[in-house]
Amino acid sequence: MSMPVPTTVIERLKAVVGPGGYIEGEAESTAYTRPWRGSWEGRSPLVLRPRTTDEVAAIVKICAESRTPIVPQGGNTGVTYGGLPAKDMSELVVSTARMRAIRDVDLVNDTMTVEAGVVLKDIQTAASEAGRLFPLSLGAEGSCQIGGNISTNAGGIQVLRYGNTRNLVLGLEVVLPDGRVWNGLRSLRKDNTGYDMKQLFIGGEGTLGIITAAVLRLFPKPSEAQSAWIAVDDPTASLSLLVHMKSKLGESITSFELIGRGIIDMLFTKVPGHSNPLKEAHPWYVLMEVTGQGEAGSLAEPIASALESAAENGLVRDAVIASSGEQAKRLWRMREELPEAQKAAGGSIAHDVSVPLSRIAEFIARADAAIGAAYPVVRPCCFGHLGDGNLHYNPLCPAGWTYARFAAETANINRIVHDIVADLGGSISAEHGIGRLRFDENLRYKDPLEIELMASVKRALDPLNIMNPGRVVPV
Repeated sequence: MSMPVPTTVIERLKAVVGPGGYIEGEAESTAYTRPWRGSWEGRSPLVLRPRTTDEVAAIVKICAESRTPIVPQGGNTGVTYGGLPAKDMSELVVSTARMRAIRDVDLVNDTMTVEAGVVLKDIQTAASEAGRLFPLSLGAEGSCQIGGNISTNAGGIQVLRYGNTRNLVLGLEVVLPDGRVWNGLRSLRKDNTGYDMKQLFIGGEGTLGIITAAVLRLFPKPSEAQSAWIAVDDPTASLSLLVHMKSKLGESITSFELIGRGIIDMLFTKVPGHSNPLKEAHPWYVLMEVTGQGEAGSLAEPIASALESAAENGLVRDAVIASSGEQAKRLWRMREELPEAQKAAGGSIAHDVSVPLSRIAEFIARADAAIGAAYPVVRPCCFGHLGDGNLHYNPLCPAGWTYARFAAETANINRIVHDIVADLGGSISAEHGIGRLRFDENLRYKDPLEIELMASVKRALDPLNIMNPGRVVPV
C-alpha cells in the first residue's frame, strides 16, 4: 500500500535544492506529471530540480532513509509513461532539467562529456560547432534530454549507421539508489576489466539509478549529404532495395525509412505544407539519406547510379533526389510530421516493434491481415526505420468512430500485433521503452528467465525498491 510522503521529508528535500529548485502544487507541476502525448494523469507532492550531482545524491540519500519512491525524469518526452509519477501522491519527481552543463569536448578523443539535462539538440549543435557530429536524431530532439535518451536507449533515424544510444555512450556518472555516486565517466573505447556496468543503466529507465552525466562519442562531421524519396511496390521490394543500396553505397547510407501510402496520403491531405514529390501515388515509399566526407555534390552521381541500377532490376518505380538542402529538409519534414498526420486522422493505436529485417514484409502482411479480419474498418498505418528493423505499426481510428471507441480496443489490437511480433522473434518495444504502458505485456512476452535475471539485478542495486518502482520489471 502506498504511503503519503511525510512533511518532514519534503521540507528536508526542499532545503537541499533551495528556492527555485522545487515545484509543489498540482497545477504548478502539471508539466512534470502529465505526458506530452497520452492520457496519464500522475500526481506528485513535490518536483525536485537539482543543479548538481551532489544535490541529486543528497536527495536520494534522504529518500532512501525514508523509503520514499523517486521518479527520475528528463525532458518528459517519452510515450510509455516511464518518467511520470503515480496518481496517489506517493512518488517524488526528480527532474534533471537544470543540469545543463557541457563539461568537456575532447576533439582528439572525439568525445563530449555532458550533464544529464542537456537537450539533445544543444548537444548536436555543440558537436557541429566543434566540427563533429553527434548522430542521435529523433523527433523530440528540441526538448528531450540526453539523460532520458540514455535511460531509454533511444533510437531514431540514424541507427542504421551509428547504432542506438547504447553505441554512443562511453561512460556514465550515476547516483545509485542509496545515494552513493558511481563515477564511471571513462572516455575509453576499450576497457576489459570486468562487467561493463554502464550497460545496466542504459535502457534501465531510471529503475537502477539516476544518470547525472555521460561521456558521448563524436564522429566526423559529414561534408556531403544526399536524400532521395523513392517509390516501391511493397515492403519486400524495399528490403531488396536496401540490400542493393548497401552493395553500392556501403556505410554511407545513414537512414533508410519505410512509409506506407495510407499515412503519407493523410499527411498530404490533412497537414498543411506537404505534397507528393512524385507525379503519381505509389503503395510504399522509402526515404533514404547518404552522407560522407567528400566535396559538396560528390555523392550525387553514386546515389543516382545506384537508383538507376535498382530501377533496371525492378526495385524502384520512381524516385527523386533532393536538388538542394532545402528540398532535402522538406523531404525529412514529411517523415517528422507523420505523428501530426495520425492526429489529423483521428488518432492511432501505436506500436513500436522490431523484427529481423528478413521478416519485416511477413510481419506487415500478417498484421494487416489479422487487424483487417478483426476490424475491417480500421485503416492501416505503418512507417519506421527499415534499416534496423524498427517499425511503428499504428492502425488509424476508423472514419466515423470517436477515438474513445477506438481506444477501447487497444488491449485486443495490441495482443494481435504483439503475438505476431513474438512469433517472428521480435520485440514489442524497439526504442520507446517499457515504462508503465508496456509493463504487463513485457511480462507476457519476455523470457521468464530474463525477467528473473533483471529482477535479481534490481533487488541487488535497489533493495528498497525506491527507484522508479513498478516500471520495467516486478520485484
